[in-house]
Amino acid sequence: MKIRLAIIFGILIWFLNYVLTSVFNPIFTATLRNIDVVVPIIMIIVTGFFGILYIRTIDENEIIEGFLVGILFVIIDIIFDYIFFILPQKNDYMIGDFSLHLISMTVLTILITTFLGYLAQMNIDLK
Repeated sequence: MKIRLAIIFGILIWFLNYVLTSVFNPIFTATLRNIDVVVPIIMIIVTGFFGILYIRTIDENEIIEGFLVGILFVIIDIIFDYIFFILPQKNDYMIGDFSLHLISMTVLTILITTFLGYLAQMNIDLK
């Protein structure tokens, strides 16, 4: 596992999730008040992008690497959420309900990175 690269990507994922959610959430909540779809969609896109960048550097055991990097991304997200939102008691729409945020972020991140590892091991011949 390339720990340094995974940590850098995990930090970038957390930062971009926060910035993009801060930008796009007010736009969507003005028109769709009861639907919170912005955070999961941004999380899927950003995690997928950096997951692909990470998995491309791995040559063997891609599924296991995808799972492990997903766990590392989740740990980094929990640490940063705790430092920037929980300790200062800052209410943010990104983690309004922290338990729901934690569960959905964990499931999405691990599924995305593990699935990317699965896809990376396949030999696909596109004609």
